[in-house]
Amino acid sequence: MAGRFLNLFKPVARIVPEIKAPERRVRFNEKLFWTALVLIIYLVMSEVPLYGIQKTALGELAALRIIFASSRGTLMELGIGPIVTAGLILQLLVGSAMIDADMSKPEDRGLFTTASKVFSIVLTGVQATAYIIGGMYSTPENPITGTLGLIIFLQLLAAGIIVLLLDELVQKGWGFGSGISLFIMAGVAQQIFWQSFSPSTGLFVGGLAPLLGGKATLTSWIYGTGAYPSLIGFIATIVAFLIIIYMEGVRVELPLSYAGYRGFRSRYPIKLLYVSNLPVIFASALFANVYLFSQLFWSLYNQNNTNFWLNLLGQYKSEGQTLQPINGLVYYVTPPRNLANVMQDPLRAIGYLGILVAFCIVFSLTWLEVGGLGPSTVGKQLVDAGMQIPGYRRSGKAIESILKRYIPTVTVLGGIIVGLVAGITDFFGVFGSGMGILLSVGIIYQYYQILLQERASEMFPAFRRIIGG
Repeated sequence: MAGRFLNLFKPVARIVPEIKAPERRVRFNEKLFWTALVLIIYLVMSEVPLYGIQKTALGELAALRIIFASSRGTLMELGIGPIVTAGLILQLLVGSAMIDADMSKPEDRGLFTTASKVFSIVLTGVQATAYIIGGMYSTPENPITGTLGLIIFLQLLAAGIIVLLLDELVQKGWGFGSGISLFIMAGVAQQIFWQSFSPSTGLFVGGLAPLLGGKATLTSWIYGTGAYPSLIGFIATIVAFLIIIYMEGVRVELPLSYAGYRGFRSRYPIKLLYVSNLPVIFASALFANVYLFSQLFWSLYNQNNTNFWLNLLGQYKSEGQTLQPINGLVYYVTPPRNLANVMQDPLRAIGYLGILVAFCIVFSLTWLEVGGLGPSTVGKQLVDAGMQIPGYRRSGKAIESILKRYIPTVTVLGGIIVGLVAGITDFFGVFGSGMGILLSVGIIYQYYQILLQERASEMFPAFRRIIGG
C-alpha cells in the first residue's frame, strides 16, 4: 500500500492530465516521428513571445537558463525548471525514506507520478507569480496591471502543463528517452549554433562584420572583450566536448562470475562520473532559485541595497532594462562568462568555482544513498542476480567491502571533476555554458545507446526479449 503522503493524491489522480501508455509495441519509425514532433513543438514554443510583455523587459538568468531549456520572453520562459525541481524534491524524499513508497508496486509508481505532476504545476504557478510580482516583466512604459498579470500567469501555467505532457508523451514509450533530456540537448545545440552563426551576434557572422569594418579589434574578437562571443570560447567549446567525452569512458571494471554458470564471467563497470551529471543539475536548480528569489526580494524590499540581511542574499543594479548582480550570494553563484570578467574580479571566479565544486560533492554523496547507488545496495543487487567476485565467497558483505574501496572515492572525485569542468569552461566563455555541455554530452551518449538498442530490436526480434523491449 502507498504511504500516507502519496494517498493524498488519489482524489486528484483522475483530474490531472495524463498521456496514456501505448498498448502495443511502438515501431522505430513511429517513435522517431513522435520524438521529432515533440522537439518541433518545443522549438516553436521557444520562439513564440508571451503576449503583453516586451522581450527586453526581462531579467537575465545567464547560463542557468540553458540548463532548464528556458527561452527569454517566450512561452518557454520557465522551461523545464518546475518539472526538474519537483521531480528531484520527491525523489530525494522517497530515497531518504521521508515518504513511504515502494516503486516496485504499480500503485505507488502511479501515485508518485501524479504527485510529481501536481508539484510541477504548483511550482510553475509559484515561479510565474514570482516573476510577475518581482517586476521581471514590468517597465515604466509597459507596467504590469492586474489583468495583464493574470494573462501572463495563465500563459506560463498553460505552457508549463504542455511541457509536462510533452515530456510524459516521450517517457511513456511513444518516443525515445525523455522529453526533458531532449529539450536540454536541443537548447544547448541551438545556443551553440546561434552563438556561432547568428547574423547579429554570432562569432563568425555578426562578430566578423565589425572586425572587417574596422569597428572592432582582433583582440576583442579573439578574447571576447566586446559584445560578441570569443574565438577562445569557440575553441574551448570543442576542447570541453572532447574532455567530457573522454571522461564518459573512464571506468574501473570489477571482474564478476555467475555462481550458477561456471566459467561464465562478466564485469561491473564503475564509471568516473558514477552519479552522472546529476550533481550539476542539482547545483543548477539551487543557483537558479537563489537568483530568482534574491531578485524577487530585492525588487520588493531592497531596491536601494540598504537591507543588511537581504544584501547577504543579493545586491543588484539596473543596467538599462535588466538587473545585474553586484554582490551577495547571488553574485557568487553566477559565473563570469569570459576571461576578461575573471581577470576583473578573480575573487568572484574563485568563490563561484569553490561553491560549485562543494555543492557537486555534497549532491554526489547525497544521491549515492538516496538513488540506490551505494555499495551496500549495489552489492545486494549483484548477489540477488547470482553474481560474485572471483576468489571471494558469495555474500553481500564480501562484495560490499570491495565496492567500498572504489564507489565513495569515485563519487567524490567525479563530483569534483564535473564541478571543475563546468566552472572552468564557463571562465573561457564556452558556447552553451559548461553545465550545458556536460549535460548534452551525457544525453547524446544515452540517446546513442537507446537508438542502437531500438534499431537492434527492430532488426532482430529475438534480441528484444533479451533487453526487455
